[in-house]
Amino acid sequence: MDRLDQEINRLTASEAGARLRRGDVTAEALARACLSRISSRDADVRAWSYINHDAVIREARELDKRPYGGPLHGIPFGVKDIFNTADMPTQHNSPIYAGAQPNTDAAAVGALRAAGALILGKTDTTEFAGTGRLAATRNPHDLSRTPGGSSSGSAAAVADCHVPLALGTQTGGSLIRPGSYCGVYAMKPTWNAVSAEGVKLGSTTLDTVGWYGRSVADLALVADAFALEDDAPTDFTSLEGARIAIDATPQTVEDCSSDALANMVRRLKMAGAHIVPLELSEIMAPLQGMWEIVARLEGRAAFLNLARLHPHTLHKEFVDRVNNVAGFSRANLIDAYDAAARARMQFDRTAREFDAVLTLSAPGEAPQARTQGDNTLNRDWTLLHVPCINIPVTLGPNRMPIGLTLTGQRYSDRHLLTVAAAMAALEPPG
Repeated sequence: MDRLDQEINRLTASEAGARLRRGDVTAEALARACLSRISSRDADVRAWSYINHDAVIREARELDKRPYGGPLHGIPFGVKDIFNTADMPTQHNSPIYAGAQPNTDAAAVGALRAAGALILGKTDTTEFAGTGRLAATRNPHDLSRTPGGSSSGSAAAVADCHVPLALGTQTGGSLIRPGSYCGVYAMKPTWNAVSAEGVKLGSTTLDTVGWYGRSVADLALVADAFALEDDAPTDFTSLEGARIAIDATPQTVEDCSSDALANMVRRLKMAGAHIVPLELSEIMAPLQGMWEIVARLEGRAAFLNLARLHPHTLHKEFVDRVNNVAGFSRANLIDAYDAAARARMQFDRTAREFDAVLTLSAPGEAPQARTQGDNTLNRDWTLLHVPCINIPVTLGPNRMPIGLTLTGQRYSDRHLLTVAAAMAALEPPG
């Protein structure tokens, strides 16, 4: 393998796909380059919970024998270890499921395989993608800092060039926040636009399947595999004349995040976009505390069986949810559902007046020590069920990535990807 092929693990999925189609590189060579990178780096980064190197090479060779087919043909993919995989353990970072082997793939994993993806392995996560045990994963840009949770391994694996693409999920901020912390593109599509069948859910109305890539084009490739469609093709063609709303709702954040937003506003204005500050308190204020109620009480139902079957093994955090130590009532849950439903309609009406809404992805750089980080800037967007895309835009004072989030009305996923591509292509102001 020459030096060029040794570095193909650094290609975006779109670049790798083009080389695979031309025959410049094989799926096996790409897989070997990714596995080599993992071998040299994962003792430090700890992104993976399971890889079977021999099985990966066998599958890559099989893909090389087949006619090129599907948008992801031959592209290595990491899968967060709460998705069922028929050929790999699904362990949820829980002693209850140590070595557990499902007999079928999760629906999302099956769709990726049908699109030609090479499932390289399972990425580490916080226990049941919730709290409890943290992932062992470290931020590849600074091993003393968190990659974010709960999609820790997936974000870090893409950021450190182990794989070009990886699956994650979001209950609060578990796709967007790690994307910002690790400096990768992340997509949380509209809730339920991608099937969550075969994924361990802690909250049926919050948990959303999403993914990481190293470009907006990469995110779009996966959207193709999942057949994401808007009702009508986007009419967006250029940032010149585009109407971009800037979330002006007061937030307590580090200067590096607010500066990143201000710098992007300047770049958008230079590109000819019409910038409209948008104060969303009227929509967001009634949601105060509602995400917590939904997450806790839906979690109570989700973990009841494990608390009854494994009372001494299940982490106390989940047992507390089952026992409702927070003391939320069913009336509280109804109020939360109703408030969320009203807010979704309000935000959709507001957002459809703009090409996109731009907001913050995280309060600042990835914090040091083992922590998931703060999801307060993400969880209400998750509750609203809207699509969100993290775009890496700059580095903070400690040379750590800072991202911004594009969002919009529900089921505007393809339109949002088009706007994100134009925004990602902006040159920094001179």
